Amino acid sequence: MAPVPDPNSVGGGAKRDEATTKVPSKDSKKKDDKKEEDLSEEDLQLKQNLELYVERVQDPNPELQKAALESMRQEIRESTSSMTSVPKPLKFLRPHYGVLKEFHLKMAESDLKKMLADILSVLALTMSAEGERESLNYRLTGSEGEIGSWGHEYVRNLAGEIAEEYTMRQGEESSIEDLMDLVQQIVSFHMKHNAETEAVDLLMDVEDLDLLLEHVDSTNFRRTCNYLTSAAKYLPGPDDMLVLDIAYMIYIKFAEYPNALQIALFLDNMQYVKQVFTSCTDLLKKKQFCYMIARQGITFVLDQEMVANEQDREALQDIVNNTKLSEGYLTLARDIEVMEAKTPEDIYKAHLLDGRVSSGASVDSARQNLSATFVNAFVNAGFGQDKLMTVPSDSTSGSAGNWLFKNKEHGKTSAAASLGMIQLWDVNTGLAQLDKYFHSSDNPVIAGALLGVGIVNCGIKDDCDPAFALLADFIDNEDSSVRIGAIMGLGIAYAGSQNDQIRSRLSPILNDAKAPLDVIAFAALSLGMIYVGSCNEEVAQSIIFALMDRSEAELGEALTRFLPLGLGLLYLGKQESVEATAEVSKTFNEKIRKYCDMTLLSCAYAGTGNVLKVQDLLAQCGEHLENGDIHQGPAVIGLAMVAMSEELGLDMGIRSLERVLQYGEQNVRRAVPLALGLLCISNPKVTVMDTLSRLSHDTDSEVAMAAIISLGLIGAGTNNARIAGMLRNLSSYYYKDASLLFCVRIAQGFVHMGKGLLTLNPFHSERLLLSPTALAGIVTLLHACLDMRSIILGKYHYVLYFLVLAMQPRMMLTVDENLKPISVPVRVGQAVDVVGQAGRPKTITGFQTHSTPVLLAAGERAELATEKYIPLSPILEGFIILKENPDYREE
Repeated sequence: MAPVPDPNSVGGGAKRDEATTKVPSKDSKKKDDKKEEDLSEEDLQLKQNLELYVERVQDPNPELQKAALESMRQEIRESTSSMTSVPKPLKFLRPHYGVLKEFHLKMAESDLKKMLADILSVLALTMSAEGERESLNYRLTGSEGEIGSWGHEYVRNLAGEIAEEYTMRQGEESSIEDLMDLVQQIVSFHMKHNAETEAVDLLMDVEDLDLLLEHVDSTNFRRTCNYLTSAAKYLPGPDDMLVLDIAYMIYIKFAEYPNALQIALFLDNMQYVKQVFTSCTDLLKKKQFCYMIARQGITFVLDQEMVANEQDREALQDIVNNTKLSEGYLTLARDIEVMEAKTPEDIYKAHLLDGRVSSGASVDSARQNLSATFVNAFVNAGFGQDKLMTVPSDSTSGSAGNWLFKNKEHGKTSAAASLGMIQLWDVNTGLAQLDKYFHSSDNPVIAGALLGVGIVNCGIKDDCDPAFALLADFIDNEDSSVRIGAIMGLGIAYAGSQNDQIRSRLSPILNDAKAPLDVIAFAALSLGMIYVGSCNEEVAQSIIFALMDRSEAELGEALTRFLPLGLGLLYLGKQESVEATAEVSKTFNEKIRKYCDMTLLSCAYAGTGNVLKVQDLLAQCGEHLENGDIHQGPAVIGLAMVAMSEELGLDMGIRSLERVLQYGEQNVRRAVPLALGLLCISNPKVTVMDTLSRLSHDTDSEVAMAAIISLGLIGAGTNNARIAGMLRNLSSYYYKDASLLFCVRIAQGFVHMGKGLLTLNPFHSERLLLSPTALAGIVTLLHACLDMRSIILGKYHYVLYFLVLAMQPRMMLTVDENLKPISVPVRVGQAVDVVGQAGRPKTITGFQTHSTPVLLAAGERAELATEKYIPLSPILEGFIILKENPDYREE
């Protein structure tokens, strides 16, 4: 026998509701009776009360009306304070919504009409049709009461309707004053109730972020600014800049100067940077700012307004000039105990491979020696000692001189320059060691010494300009290799400095009819580096004329591609500013026109994450053209340059490149590994590593070479064991092919760069800031790799040294108030994105505790594990000054 359904059980109720919908109207009485049986006594009471109120509201007696509205308001308010399900009063008033609306229309203007409008506004929350915006309309005609008393959900709903209404009124160009009054109330409510993100969203919708400044206070400004800076990445220009401007103003208002400085650097706004210095009075904090500016790699001169005392100003300028970098780096190396020099053999680890390789390796070929030179230079970079170049020459073997002469002509250039790399950032020792090569009678050696001088000075600025003093005399030397050495040295030493003295020396070369093509190409590139991101008109003009003067034959040369690149670097990250130059580039010879176009586009939008530009570039990659076209290479690299700015775009970029790899033409495929290398530079993601490993065995040797170099780039400075293993296996796989073996060796040098203490990542400060000089160095190498055979495997292999611009210690070094290193415990773990989360969530996960100095891998974050000190910068990377915490008591 079937069980009798219990009328109060949930299932029974649901079934009955289903059945009742089909019952004809004459049975509706029965239906109501049954429905009322379902309700508990309290609910029944509430339902009857509400129905009574609805009747009384329509009563002609205003006293009764008022009492009924008051009671109805009371009931609704009590139930809407928390919104887990639809509140009972709203549910029971649903059938009467239409009646009340009609009655509201008939009522005469009075306070009672306004009270009813308020109630209708709340009822519309669940009852109005989609897109009607009734809730908002009733709110605007109702009384101006406290908005929050109706509950959070109501305020949220209103905010959504305001955004729609605003868009509509903007289209009709009608007044928005009444809306803005409401916005004021809502923002104020949100800011008081920990809903900063919603307040910001509403203000972005109504395009009035300035209101924020009035409503932020010391409890919520950090969360607000965090949300603003994160949202800026996903906004189209120029909105993103406006949002960051507001964040900067809020930080300044609450004297949170380090964060303000970061935003100023992100906006590349020197006035703002100046304002941070002038607003802040604490000298120690100013020292910390100087470390932040030095890490960004821009040239910045302090004046009296910023720092009044002359001695202090000199001390601070020293920090900005990065003169302390070498000391800090060596402190880290001693602490981690990796000071001992490594030889290329230590890196190759040939004994781990099968017999066939080691037997062939005894042949002393120039190509192998050249690769050993580079490996030695990258691995021992900045340590000041190695086993090939800096061995004291008075010993019987005299191997320093010997190693230099184990290289062929242009190989000597790279060998001599490698000494500069080993002495990286230590200007005095480096120049003293390089001095002996200046007296050589061998031009390539002099060229290498000049380049070495540039490398030693990379990122280090000095008032007496030693690099310019040494290199200027050789710019117009009759030997073109010496000229290139001097020009490239200047480009590396003064990258980003916008030094007019150098411009006046290099610009004439560009328009000199007698100068050889390679000298002109390097001059354009060096000017692009020195004026990176400056949009300098005069330099742009010189490079444009140089491009127009090239003959058909010259435009086919591999090095010609450095001219458009030099032009592109002038506009690095500067978005619309490039448009005038891009128009001019449309008049170039068709051989180079599109190449120039792609290069300009990708440089101008580098690191902006601009989705539309990514689509433009993808469209270029998708075209199936004849092999003669070279412009698709820069388009693929451009894809990575634009998309690398934030995690989401980066993952989408990797996915798009997978497609390009499957469907693209040969010349597009050759560039894909390079683009992957840029997206994950110094950040070995397993998926990318596997893709590159697959491509490194590709049948097309160009693709294989690019993949091998990119394996080196994604593992640069990480000592990643898996990549090191892959490269060892590749070295035995390609042991007969000199070119591919050379690439494998170079990649091995990259992976063990600085014995694992360096990174090539141009992003720093928790991926917020992009160092323009670093990106310029990497992009130059990638463009050179688009034609490996004629540049890197030809006689211009020293282009590899452009990477020095991006090399930075991946350390966190804590110093005390006198800038002497101190050791404190820190927790290092994977960074967690906590923007817009409630409460105070942990910012790192899976941490380990170490004592400083420590190494930070990609995506890691550090935080102090002690209360004894207070760090002067919220982002613990690079040099961090600690001051003692006055409130600290030892346990």
